[in-house]
Amino acid sequence: MDSEQDVCLCFHVSRRKIEKFIRTTKPRAVSQLSECYGAGTGCGWCRPFLERLWRSENPADETLPDAEQYAEQRATYRKKRQT
Repeated sequence: MDSEQDVCLCFHVSRRKIEKFIRTTKPRAVSQLSECYGAGTGCGWCRPFLERLWRSENPADETLPDAEQYAEQRATYRKKRQT
């Protein structure tokens, strides 16, 4: 996943925005990432990925799935939640 791709697909919050938010505000809890354009407050799919970025010494080095795979996994996640 490159820096311009969305981590939070509900609110279209890019990895770049999240990394900058972490770098500049230094949130003390992962839940504070919701202050970054609402990241993680929609369907919930991105929360584990947000936590990985938040816990990482260098979020830019954290490996996340490519955009297509990420979107497919989210679609599956949302279908399961609807049933």
